[in-house]
Amino acid sequence: MQTAPQTDTIFSNNQSPIKSNILEAIGNTPLVELHKVPEPDSATVYAKCEYMNPAGSIKDRMAFYIISRAEQEGLLKPGGTIVENTSGNTGMGAAMVAAVKGYKAVFTMPDKMSQEKIDGLRAYGAQVIITPTDVPGDSPDHYVNVAKRVAEETPNSFYMDQYHSQWNIDAHELSTGKELYEQTGGDVDAIVIGTGTGGSVSGIGRYFKKMGSKAKIIGVDPLGSVHYHFFHTGTMSTPYVYKVEGLGEDILCKAFDTSVVDEMYQVNDYECFTTARRLTREEGIFCGGSSGGMVHIACKIAKEMGPGKKIIAICPDSGTRYVTKYLSDEWMKMHGFMEPEKGLGVIEDLIDSSRNVVTVCDTDSVDTVIEALRSNGISQVPVVDGNGKPNGIVHEVDILRGLQDGSIQADSKIAPIAHEIAGVLHPKARVEELYGIFETDHVAIVIDGTKIMGVVSKIDLIEHLTKLNA
Repeated sequence: MQTAPQTDTIFSNNQSPIKSNILEAIGNTPLVELHKVPEPDSATVYAKCEYMNPAGSIKDRMAFYIISRAEQEGLLKPGGTIVENTSGNTGMGAAMVAAVKGYKAVFTMPDKMSQEKIDGLRAYGAQVIITPTDVPGDSPDHYVNVAKRVAEETPNSFYMDQYHSQWNIDAHELSTGKELYEQTGGDVDAIVIGTGTGGSVSGIGRYFKKMGSKAKIIGVDPLGSVHYHFFHTGTMSTPYVYKVEGLGEDILCKAFDTSVVDEMYQVNDYECFTTARRLTREEGIFCGGSSGGMVHIACKIAKEMGPGKKIIAICPDSGTRYVTKYLSDEWMKMHGFMEPEKGLGVIEDLIDSSRNVVTVCDTDSVDTVIEALRSNGISQVPVVDGNGKPNGIVHEVDILRGLQDGSIQADSKIAPIAHEIAGVLHPKARVEELYGIFETDHVAIVIDGTKIMGVVSKIDLIEHLTKLNA
């Protein structure tokens, strides 16, 4: 059983400017008031500059704590190997700790993460294994499952398991939450925190709730992640790929304690990146894209609350991780993020809400699917399970090939020839996100939670652009 100690003996209380090692420099990050990004007549917004931790992110706290607890419990021994799945920041913190303490380290990371993170981990001497991003959570190639397999196959190894470890929450309760409370005296109206593993929002939330603070604990989730939908419904949504790093997840994390979160908000990639660029250029805060998402929501809440209120936005990591990504004008242009704020609109603008979405069940026969395609004049159809949750898509050409090579008959079930849905978008996603899907020759399946709202093809986008240019 992983339980926090009654009295924390792990995080340093050394206030001296001279530290015995770099690990004593973890924590005590500043709160900085924002002056230009928040709108006039808003509440005061402060950025909690977690990128000023020694390895560059809030994850330094959790990585150091989990490794220290593992040593105390005898789970990590001298000469051992630390193994973890990471979007980069936990890996950087753990790699720093491993370097100081003399452990080996192996990290798995999805291929959407920045080269700066990969190079940073290797600079600490860690081994990095890159895995595909767009695979389901139960795939053996998912970076979490690869990390588990590496840990099982490596003698004298310790798997950190940040997504499900209660030590993740304890770290932020004993460190981040306690520190924030002491910095503010508890006099804050809202704290805006990203939900990746869920550890930060859970730990901060637990501390403030235990102290009886009035502060609203606000979680932020990117479109494409599962946390927002789970918080509001208790059920899992269908995840899809998004660009912002270190925020959101495609699996349910046991380190996410929803009971201490008062509300959840969603952000999209555009809001994260454009706000983060403003923070760098207007406030001098050199932070990552997820920080932009936190400040975007904090400013939205600040406008609603009005003057006299205080809001904190947790800024998790440094812009040094993303110099070739959102801080690059070319990268932003390439992904459609340099358009005006209105841009081309949102995906729901392309959907005719008066039309029912045609779907077929994974137990339907090929004959039934052919009739659905013919009678509705469509060339592809989403496949759903018995609960109406999408689990695949069938194109005309799939049926044609199956009938031609004899692998299916008219009375065969359709499930074996259905393909994984490659292009899933939320109704509030920006239209520009369609370009990446269409470049891979897929249609976009628009999903809100577990419900299919529509199917968007190239001709739908063409018609939309024609109307905009009329």
